[in-house]
Amino acid sequence: MEKALLAAEAVAEKEVLDLLKALVRIPSHYPGPGEKEVVAFLEAYLKERGFKPFLQEAAPGRPNLVADLGEGEGGLILEGHTDVVTPGDEALWRYPPYGAVEEGGRLYGRGACDMKGGLAALVGAMLAVKRVLGRPRHPLRLAALADEEEMMLGVKAFVGAGLARGFRGALVAEPEEMEVCLWQKGALRLRLLFPGRMAHGAMPYAGENPIPKAARFVLELKALEERLQRDFSHPYLGPPYLTPTRFLATAGEGQLNVLPPRAELALDVRTVPGVDHAALVAELGRMAGVEVEVLEDRPPVETPKEDPLVQAAEEALRLLGLPVKHGGVPGATDGTFLRAWAGLPVVVMGPGGKTLPHQVDEWVEVEEVVRAARVYAALAVLYLE
Repeated sequence: MEKALLAAEAVAEKEVLDLLKALVRIPSHYPGPGEKEVVAFLEAYLKERGFKPFLQEAAPGRPNLVADLGEGEGGLILEGHTDVVTPGDEALWRYPPYGAVEEGGRLYGRGACDMKGGLAALVGAMLAVKRVLGRPRHPLRLAALADEEEMMLGVKAFVGAGLARGFRGALVAEPEEMEVCLWQKGALRLRLLFPGRMAHGAMPYAGENPIPKAARFVLELKALEERLQRDFSHPYLGPPYLTPTRFLATAGEGQLNVLPPRAELALDVRTVPGVDHAALVAELGRMAGVEVEVLEDRPPVETPKEDPLVQAAEEALRLLGLPVKHGGVPGATDGTFLRAWAGLPVVVMGPGGKTLPHQVDEWVEVEEVVRAARVYAALAVLYLE
């Protein structure tokens, strides 16, 4: 308990804030510059402070960074992602998206909230733990991973290479207003192709129009969604959703008098614990009368409240006089695969408003980032010692 408080006090506020500003000033959206420059900065930063980080290529030109404090097994992974989404039209921003402008207690910039604030807090906590413990009894591993915003190639490569093996738990610093999030929604990204046969629009009987078939299927989705919401709504995650996100059907640019050869429909499906993904995909295929292509399958996951990692997170908050609130993650995170594939208990808990990610003039409260670093430092000591 005493060491945990010492670790929290050892967090250097200016160090965390300076790091946050430096990270936000490095564009790391993909497509675009990607993560390599921010990873190179972090690699040099950690080396200057006595760490020996190593890089793992998650995809060509898209590295993961891993750095350890201590050795052995039974340790804790501190995980954050280095990619951000595009700023979009920069003319819409009041503050430059990569300016890292501090004003009114807020730090503005693309990724400030999602999730360079959390990443800076993790690094600040790791440095504080080093100051207090030197070499902890069990290892502390920083995992700064690529591609969380798209296909999560970073965490998949990390787990696939065995880099989560031997650890007991993982803390993911996504912006969740410092709630102790133990549940994460599952996600399915699906594509359906409805076949047709081209013909002149004046003689539709000579072909087969795929658009009405696809449209009927979209209308029928609502009844299935309502049944799922009635049967599986979750107290922390809310209801499942079946959301059409793309509908394409054309015989060619500017061809308004031709029946298209096919109609393509994309679905973004969000699920909660209890929903069987394979059974749901099969049911959608029966409804549509076509094959359903699964582009991505992220299962819903949960961590028991009784797990020692959860207990450490709650105790760290209480030690610092902060409220303990449980929550759920409305989407998937890298923690989804750390839980589902690596089998680790996962707590998602980080600074930043839940609805701020990906918005114009994204921001994070500076004090909240520093508080998060203190909580993480205390949590790590409680868990490792």
